[in-house]
Amino acid sequence: MASSKLTASLFSALFLFSTLLPSSQSADPDQQPYVGVNIGTDASGLLSPQALVSFLQVQKITHVRLYDADPDILKALSRTKIRVIIGVPNNQLLAIGSSNATAASWIGRNVVAYYPQTLIVGVAVGDEVLTTVPSSAPVLMPAIESLYSALVASNLHTQIKVSTPHAASIVLDSFPPSQAFFNQSLTSVMLPLLQFLSKTGAPLMMNLYPYYVFMQNKGVVPLDNSLFKPLTPSKEMVDPNTLLHYTNVLDAMIDAAYVSMKNLNVTNVVVLVTETGWPSKGDAKEPYATVDNADTYNSNLIKHILDRSGTPLHPEVTSNVYLYELFNEDLRTSPISEANWGLFNANTTPVYLLHVSGSGGFLANDTTNQTYCVVMDGVDSRTLQAALDWACGPGQANCSEIQPGEDCYQPNNVKNHASYAFDSYYQKEGKAAGSCDFKGVAMITTTDPSHGSCIFPGSKKVSNKTRQMVNSTVSSGAAEISKIVLFRSFRVTSMVELVSKGPFSVSLAISVLLLFL
Repeated sequence: MASSKLTASLFSALFLFSTLLPSSQSADPDQQPYVGVNIGTDASGLLSPQALVSFLQVQKITHVRLYDADPDILKALSRTKIRVIIGVPNNQLLAIGSSNATAASWIGRNVVAYYPQTLIVGVAVGDEVLTTVPSSAPVLMPAIESLYSALVASNLHTQIKVSTPHAASIVLDSFPPSQAFFNQSLTSVMLPLLQFLSKTGAPLMMNLYPYYVFMQNKGVVPLDNSLFKPLTPSKEMVDPNTLLHYTNVLDAMIDAAYVSMKNLNVTNVVVLVTETGWPSKGDAKEPYATVDNADTYNSNLIKHILDRSGTPLHPEVTSNVYLYELFNEDLRTSPISEANWGLFNANTTPVYLLHVSGSGGFLANDTTNQTYCVVMDGVDSRTLQAALDWACGPGQANCSEIQPGEDCYQPNNVKNHASYAFDSYYQKEGKAAGSCDFKGVAMITTTDPSHGSCIFPGSKKVSNKTRQMVNSTVSSGAAEISKIVLFRSFRVTSMVELVSKGPFSVSLAISVLLLFL
């Protein structure tokens, strides 16, 4: 565990140095992984376009998707640097797909009139056309090609990509991902579409909802896998054909789309997740539509994307995502969940407070920063005991509250005591990267583990007084001292190794040493 603290401190020192050096990478927002939001309008008391855009700016939202091309919103987005995908409603497909002149007029009215003051980056032609309005399937490609030709005529085809969002159900046998393929009855549309996307550099737009996968496969797909929760290796989903391990359902759905494209000999089109989310309220038939699950899903999703994790099949590619959705749409009808996918109510009050601190400042409604470090399920007691000994010894966690007679002593078991000690260390380290690991037996959670009179460190108010550190395992004073000596000798050894690397490493070693003091 000493090595995890050293790694975190090395990272801090390297960051300090990196801020003094010229950046070798572009800060272009279009080249960075991002999380955007969908903006639906079936809500009462919606903000005016100007107030909406101001709200987006306050919330640090950089990418939005509209389901139409609302002229007032597009005008309000002018000069804001917020990137927007505009939509062609399904009921306009026939006219656009039947007439090049109509397509050119649509681009002139909804794109050319606003670009580049309003940063339109994409046109989503229809929404889930192949599955919701299959009668329009024959005009989908003609509409896409006519709109693209109009963009070419305006010399905007390299800046603005044209594609169409699909439902996840166009992919069959989606798990394991290696066996996935597109519904063959759709090949007459999917093959020319993918060839078009490949030629123009546009993404395959997919609406992917692990919530529905979980609801349709309860007992097969675990809830934790659907919510991006940390998993022990034994709980990861394994593709038996590739032996790739999947820690969450969304990655598996994305990789299923990649495999399906490869089956049609297309390998250079990226997946853009145009919709994903989790409802915060449902009726009796949807007991998992809760505020806590919605918060957990979206918070973990944001971290996953902005960590540039990629997928098991394509770790080098991070799919950008658009959350469904910004506001609850109270005018939507049953089921109850239909109206409750929003991060905010229409009056801008948050439905819940996302826990995304440290994820690039996305969404200013993360005001709590309340995260905790606890024991992961399924860890054997011997491994836990070793991690607990380190946390309360060399880790210098405050373990006084788990001593006999203190508030967090009960229940008297190693898992409870270790969770408290892990959280104490995690909070003491400022929730730094790597401070909640303990050789893979700990995980970060947004759920407060406090119980009864036992208040975990993450929920305590900051005090100027620190209680005396006490080892949880009632070891002798001599043993405790020896642990600290070993820990300090590790620091010295690590410093010597750094110094031997050269002048730059000498400066780095000094910085790291100061961080330890």
